[in-house]
Amino acid sequence: MRLSLPFVLWTPLLIALFIFIFPSQCFSQGLYSRSFGDTKDHPIIFLHGGPGSSSVFFEATTAELLARNGFFVVIYDRRGEGRSADKNARMDFDEAFRDLKSIYDHYGLKRASLLAFSFGGLIAAQFAEKNPDMVKTLVLCSALISQQQSYYTILRSARTIYEDQKDSLRLSKLASIAQMDTNSLAYRTLVFSHASANGFFTLRMPNDRAKAIYDTYKTDSLIVGYVKNERAVATFWEHEPRHNIDVTPQLQFLRKRSVPVYALYGKQDGLYSSKQIADLRHLIGKDHVEYLDNCSHTLFIDQQQMFLSALKTWLIKAR
Repeated sequence: MRLSLPFVLWTPLLIALFIFIFPSQCFSQGLYSRSFGDTKDHPIIFLHGGPGSSSVFFEATTAELLARNGFFVVIYDRRGEGRSADKNARMDFDEAFRDLKSIYDHYGLKRASLLAFSFGGLIAAQFAEKNPDMVKTLVLCSALISQQQSYYTILRSARTIYEDQKDSLRLSKLASIAQMDTNSLAYRTLVFSHASANGFFTLRMPNDRAKAIYDTYKTDSLIVGYVKNERAVATFWEHEPRHNIDVTPQLQFLRKRSVPVYALYGKQDGLYSSKQIADLRHLIGKDHVEYLDNCSHTLFIDQQQMFLSALKTWLIKAR
């Protein structure tokens, strides 16, 4: 005999299935955001890099896979960046904190884990210090801790390369940068120009899975349609007085408040030295840091399986 459920019972099941299979997309207070997974699962909010970047790469490659591991994943683009176009955006930290709170409100979240990538780490650590009761766990992914230490790492690594190449012209340029105001936009711009020129953000020999993901950049409609805000960094520098910060005090505070902090970094990421990773291990706990080989800055692609496995292991404790 065939049994059937009445429509009143089928309806909530279908709604739940629809929510999980078909991610929701919305614009809340001018912010582009999207969610993946079951709203009853452990919530994770992804904070992208920048200034001027977007969550589009994480959204297109990894967000749904993370949701399938039993998480409710929310991504969004900060005001004035990516899909959250706003010509009046200040792009300073205080605006970022307010908008992150609005993401919590929009999705009805009281507490969530923050997954902070690159520049997003500076925002997440400060937000968590201000609102520790709203943060279950902070996960740093290739995240900036001390901006100046990362600048020094870039300059030291570039100097080694130029010395090996006997490139006196570029060595002279590095010497000039060392004399600049380290809080200036010009300093930051020149430092990152040497990082980009030497491939410090990219992996030279990605594994097969990473190659396949990077190949989708050419065809994925989300990524192909993405337009970076090239004025974002200058706008941030204009409106935000804190240009060159270190969030070590915030991480120390979170540890005292028993807010777990975890971290994932790549050994081929040119923004961080092994010394910086050792210091971070000392700060948040040796078993709270994964330092992955054959992995550069975009860690959630370069070592996607290890990234997913680490998050599942760490965050299951906070459910």
